[in-house]
This record gives sequence, structure tokens and C-alpha cells, in this order.
Amino acid sequence: MLATAWLGAALFLTSLAYFAYFYLVVLEHPGPTSAAQAPFAASVNIVLFSTFALHHSLFARTGMKAALARVVPAPLERASYVWIASLLFLGVCYLWRPLPGVAWTSSGALRALLYGVQLAGIVVTLKSASRLDVWDLAGVRQVRAARSRSSEMDVETPAPSRPTQAPGPAPLEVRGPYRWLRHPIYLGWVLLVFGAPTMTMGRLLFATVSTAYLVVAIPIEERSLVHEFGDAYRDYQRQVRWRLVPGVW
Repeated sequence: MLATAWLGAALFLTSLAYFAYFYLVVLEHPGPTSAAQAPFAASVNIVLFSTFALHHSLFARTGMKAALARVVPAPLERASYVWIASLLFLGVCYLWRPLPGVAWTSSGALRALLYGVQLAGIVVTLKSASRLDVWDLAGVRQVRAARSRSSEMDVETPAPSRPTQAPGPAPLEVRGPYRWLRHPIYLGWVLLVFGAPTMTMGRLLFATVSTAYLVVAIPIEERSLVHEFGDAYRDYQRQVRWRLVPGVW
């Protein structure tokens, strides 16, 4: 099981690296798609991202987690989610249909400023991610904890072993960027995808669809966080007002 979890973590990192290449290099230039073919290509792209988004939200909910845990060993529930999400994200980037046209382009000081916006997005994302338990998010911690408990039971009780259960959730993080914003990683994403100095239509569609997904997903995610952390998360919501953009929402 541990090898499966580690491979899932590696696949997740691979999907992020491939996205960086896809967004920063592949989408830098308009595609050869004709204007007549563009609506169909855009529709395919929206379906691709919607499929990824549906899994990303649906399988992160408590009920689906419980259902998945009945199919795979409980410690592998998170790792299974990471495997599927990473493969779907790779599929979105690889199968994305090129679109013609450029929404806007910039030069000089404005171009440098927009690069700064993208850099800020990367910094916010990395700073926020550093406050989280990345091994918990990747599903590695759950498997290692289960193996550790299993070893302890083998030593302490030679009788028939008890069922292996996944560890509890990681503690609620309220430090660092989370002191000012409840979802700073998502803000980093928005800055990265909308800060492109050359906004091709392919980039614009990707940025718009992915940001729209975040706006829809955040309230759903927060309902799950309230279910998971109870009053602790309700207090956090009262203390940190903004979800995605300070002063806006």
C-alpha cells in the first residue's frame, strides 16, 4: 500500500509539472484551429475540465469518501483519490483542444507587472501549501500511520488483528496566509492563470473555467469542512471573513 501512496504522490507532482509546461508553453501561442471549429473545440475543453472538476469535488465529499473506503482499504482512500484526480488533470492538459486568437497581449512595464502577478500567485500557493500536511493530502501519511498501528498491534496482541482504520483528519490550519484568507491556494491559482502577459483564447478559457469551478466549489468544500471540524471551522469563518479575494468575496 505504501508504494501505491508514494506513486500517487509522484503522479500528483508530475501532473503539476505538466500543467506548468502546458499553461506556460503550449498555451502561449494560438492554436491552428479555424474559427468555424473553435466553438466545438471550446465545448470539448469545457467538458474535459468539468469531468475533472466533478471528480475533484464529488469524491472529496464525506459520503463519497465513505463509499470509496468500502471498495479500497481505508488507508488508501486518499491515495486513490489522488491517483484519479492526477490522471484526470493530466488528461485535461493533454487532450485540451487548441483555440485560435489572442484576447490581449502586453509589453513593457505592463508585461513585467503581469509577470509579477504570476510570480505572486506562485509564492502565495507555495507559502500556503507549506502550512499544510502535504503527505496527508497525498495519502502517504494515512498509509504510514496504518502500517505503524498494525505493527504495534502485532507486537502487543498476537490474537486476531483488529480492522485497520485510516487516521483522523489533519488539524485545521489557521496560520500563515490562512490568517487573512480561507482559501489562499485558490487565490494563488487565480493570480497565476489570469496574470499571463499574453492571454491567448486557450489560456483565457482555461483560466475562466477553472476559476468558475473554484467559485462553485468553495461553498461546497466549506460545508464539508464544517462537517469535519464543527465549531472550530465556524469560528474560523467568523474570524477570517474572505474566502478567495480579500475585500471582495
